[in-house]
Amino acid sequence: MYRNDRQAKILEIINRTEIETQEELCIELNKLNFNVTQATISRDIKDLKLYKVAGTVKKYKYASLEGDKEALSPRMLNIFRECVKNIDYANNLIVVKTMSGNGSTAGMFIDSLQSEDILGCVAGDDTVLVIVNCNENTPTVAEKLKGYLI
Repeated sequence: MYRNDRQAKILEIINRTEIETQEELCIELNKLNFNVTQATISRDIKDLKLYKVAGTVKKYKYASLEGDKEALSPRMLNIFRECVKNIDYANNLIVVKTMSGNGSTAGMFIDSLQSEDILGCVAGDDTVLVIVNCNENTPTVAEKLKGYLI
């Protein structure tokens, strides 16, 4: 039960305040009498599928997409729209340029599409490299991704 309580508290904390680092999250949880280490927080972040987005007060903050599936798609779509700057392609590769710190967020959205034409993607700080199964499908996949920006 302790793990579930701690993870519920993490979600509560990141929804009410901008938390930029695992260390900040540790401090907040320790203030609430949860005796945690950075390693524990790291596992919780992975379990909760938290990711970082641009903050308003801090440069980045942790965010969660957990919730009902109907609320998930519009929220992910909105985040994708807000963070993508450009989409271009060559051969079977698509390059998605994002605002700094949002590559992994855009990559999560692309992965969630579960397209048979996409073999996978690799995300960096401000870029996602999407690998398409063949050159012929690349323009269609790129246009589909661009369509989500409208």
